[in-house]
Amino acid sequence: MTSEQPAIVDRQLRVETGSTERLAGYVLVGPALVFILLLFILPAGAVLAIAATDWHLGAKTLSFIGAANFTSLLADPAFRAALFNTAAYVLMVVPSTLVLGLSLALLIESGKTLRAFYRAIHFLPFMTSLAAMAIVWEALLHPTIGLVNQLFAAVGLPTANWLRSESTVLPILAVIGTWQSLGLALVLFLAGLKNIPQDLYDAADIDGADGVLDRLRVVTLPSLAPVSLFVLIVVTLRAFATFDTVQILTRGGPDNASVMLLYALYRESFEYFRTGYGAAIAVIFLLIVIALAMLQTRVVNTRAPHQ
Repeated sequence: MTSEQPAIVDRQLRVETGSTERLAGYVLVGPALVFILLLFILPAGAVLAIAATDWHLGAKTLSFIGAANFTSLLADPAFRAALFNTAAYVLMVVPSTLVLGLSLALLIESGKTLRAFYRAIHFLPFMTSLAAMAIVWEALLHPTIGLVNQLFAAVGLPTANWLRSESTVLPILAVIGTWQSLGLALVLFLAGLKNIPQDLYDAADIDGADGVLDRLRVVTLPSLAPVSLFVLIVVTLRAFATFDTVQILTRGGPDNASVMLLYALYRESFEYFRTGYGAAIAVIFLLIVIALAMLQTRVVNTRAPHQ
């Protein structure tokens, strides 16, 4: 055996080991790749392909029409109303959920008793079926026998047909959406508050930040920044995907005042049977979600070196 032979054998072993590790890696990630392909990539590709056709649900024939569905959407008042209502709904639900969730978490965490009870009470709406609770909300907001109008009338405030008025229907849906998402935000903020070391508050006291607002500004809010970002993204995506309350309470009315993107998609695809047109709405909805996910990744990566 020459002096070069051990080196050659060692190199062959490294090559064989590397090939075995790569093969094992492919075997381990293979099932996940298959599921991603079947559950996400292929359906997304199918939706994109249908969006370029004039297919009606149940029709045996279809024609390729390119981007005609998308140009029609731009000129469709109902779609523009859905886009505007969805944006307005998100702008109402997300800030109110963040502020109320953080405020309630601070109040509960500062209390001495019944913390578990308060956590459970506020988390119940998130665990409850929104479809079932929407029926309860419909009874509460009934224009004649609803508890809300009766209470308003008792204290001299004006009553209204909350779900049938163009000026009140969207804010009322936002109130219900905030009520439903509040429990999730509360629990996440409570978990974040528990992870703030007491040493930070002690150091802030030494530096003169001994007031409640000073401690909140100097220690609590900066420490909760990662949790706040996560809550922001989750609540925003949930708000964009609102469908249950619109379908059960308003069906997009009155006069498209409460129609949102997912309900518009459902209405075009399964009520009007214009599946190609509905698929175009789905593509736009998917692009918005992807943009939000990319924004999340960008913000997280920007903040990562400072954590």
